Amino acid sequence: MDFTIPDHLVEFRETVRRFTETELIPHEDYVEEHDGLPEEVERRIRERSHAIGLNSMGMPEEVGGAGMDVLSQVLVTEELFRALGGVAEAVPTTPSVLLACAGEQRERFLIPCVRGDLQWCFALTEPDTGSDAAGITTRAELRDGSWVINGRKRFISHADSADFAIVFALTHPDREQDRITAFLVEKGTPGFSVGQLHKTMGHRGYRQAELVFDDCAVPEANVLGEPGRGFGIAHGGLSSGRIMTAARCLGPMARLIDDGVEWAKQRVQFGRPIAEYQAIQFMLADCATDLHAARLMTYNAAWAADQGEAPKAVHAKASAAKLFASEALGRVADRVLQIFGGTGYMNETFVERAYRNARIERIWEGTSEIQRIIIARNLLKRGMFS
Repeated sequence: MDFTIPDHLVEFRETVRRFTETELIPHEDYVEEHDGLPEEVERRIRERSHAIGLNSMGMPEEVGGAGMDVLSQVLVTEELFRALGGVAEAVPTTPSVLLACAGEQRERFLIPCVRGDLQWCFALTEPDTGSDAAGITTRAELRDGSWVINGRKRFISHADSADFAIVFALTHPDREQDRITAFLVEKGTPGFSVGQLHKTMGHRGYRQAELVFDDCAVPEANVLGEPGRGFGIAHGGLSSGRIMTAARCLGPMARLIDDGVEWAKQRVQFGRPIAEYQAIQFMLADCATDLHAARLMTYNAAWAADQGEAPKAVHAKASAAKLFASEALGRVADRVLQIFGGTGYMNETFVERAYRNARIERIWEGTSEIQRIIIARNLLKRGMFS
């Protein structure tokens, strides 16, 4: 087994590290205070990320994307998310579900997203459906050549700033399968509005909001994929989404450990740097072990996806990586805050911010409990990640 990262990826990872340190991290204080970036800063980040090849990195080159394989995306994501998520999210991304765009949809939605000209949001979660995504109650009925949507979506990232929403609605309630359809709903469509803005525990600048659909008429041309096949579209991006969530956890873990090591070396108590005390050494050792294990699991899941392993095996590996990395980040953040003591509890420190931000990673893209169910089912039916 070869665990060597190719030289060109090592070099590109260093480029992304410099980009993160110079273009992203300096804006963290502003985002924490103002819950967002100035428009001109966002524009500069988009332009400079595009210049170094980070535009929609998972999208194929034929639609203007960077065409990166999954492992490359993981390495880039790890470096970008050494910065706080509210800043790192300014680097444009395009969800894989938009590859289902056909005909005119590619010019109206897909390609502008890849260029960074349009902002999207993914509207699946509802007030009464989180982990049970198949149980959504938002409905769409075909009337006079348009689909009329009624319902509410909740906890939708970028909902207040998105140019359009990828909306999932129940269209064939009497079927056992193929019941849900995906729609592309543009801002300004009558009957489509942004509801409550949610105030969250962490991730300043990464806003969540409610979307409201009240007799919102959407033309048939805005159906993404085929009617009734929306859940398959949503489900198709789960593995890559969970691998990228795991990668998002690696960056803050690495930065927390770096900060913890430096603090332990310089912080003196009882006449000695606290790095000389075994209690601190053991906490740092546990942090390093968590990061190393999380990296190996995440890189392996990405490698498996790139090698074309069986989708169910990749799905299970992605779940395991997301489960372990998200929970490891929580442990690392807690230990490093303890090493910093009272200073780590102050909200001007990266440690405190990372501690708050870490909690959501165990919830979105499928809770830890959902990941355990997926892993257990795979184990009982097919064996260990097979």
